[in-house]
Amino acid sequence: MVSNHDERSTERVWNRLLSEATEVIREEPLLASYVYTCVLNHDSLASALSVILANKLADEVMSAVSLRELFEEAFASAPDLIAAASADVRAVFERAAATSNYLSVVLYLKGFQSIQVHRLAHYLWRNERCNLATFVQSRNAEVFAVDIHPGCRLGRGIMFDHATGIVIGETCVIDDDVSILQHVTLGGTGNEQGDRHPKVRSGVLISAGAKVLGNIEIGCGAKIGAGSVVLNDVRPHTTVVGVPAREVGKCEAENPAQTMDQRLQ
Repeated sequence: MVSNHDERSTERVWNRLLSEATEVIREEPLLASYVYTCVLNHDSLASALSVILANKLADEVMSAVSLRELFEEAFASAPDLIAAASADVRAVFERAAATSNYLSVVLYLKGFQSIQVHRLAHYLWRNERCNLATFVQSRNAEVFAVDIHPGCRLGRGIMFDHATGIVIGETCVIDDDVSILQHVTLGGTGNEQGDRHPKVRSGVLISAGAKVLGNIEIGCGAKIGAGSVVLNDVRPHTTVVGVPAREVGKCEAENPAQTMDQRLQ
């Protein structure tokens, strides 16, 4: 169920994308055809994303037309997917120092795009279309170098910064407002079955190269230091670092995911 607030937020994101697209064409006419195809020829964020993502994923097995129809079906059946995408756009814009507008997030940033592709795969997984979900997962890994099992549950306001090499397991749960950097693994500890992957609570920052393994909980507002190997629960609002990771203090920021500060105070 999408609330009126969600609808208004999505509409604001869409209107800003239209404005930014118009400005880009004025500044750089060589991009006009591309920007029209991806944004200005559409009447909604759902329509634009379906084209952008379908064109990225298309291969000799499945055409862009078929993939676009698949995205449109998912967005129509589960409008919360678009509300989540809208929150993801805002999250990247607010947290990524190198990002100056919404349009670049939607058109170019593979972290954002890979998350939206995963949302389609998860939608298919939940609707017992597991073979197709796995196909979408494989294309996500091939195109964006991001491998997320379709069973993984993602919240809203998720940011994958740089994104390359992110691996996330089947029973992982990532709550709202989490930031994850490149070469992070959220995996199991072996070939065990059942619930075996991390649960990442809201506000968490997982820094570059960290490995979080097993059915453990990373508490709200925690920070995982770069290159750490985390094998045990992490208390809320604490920083852990090392191999294996150990607690080194409290987080200065209430919400490390938003500050994106990987330093260890």
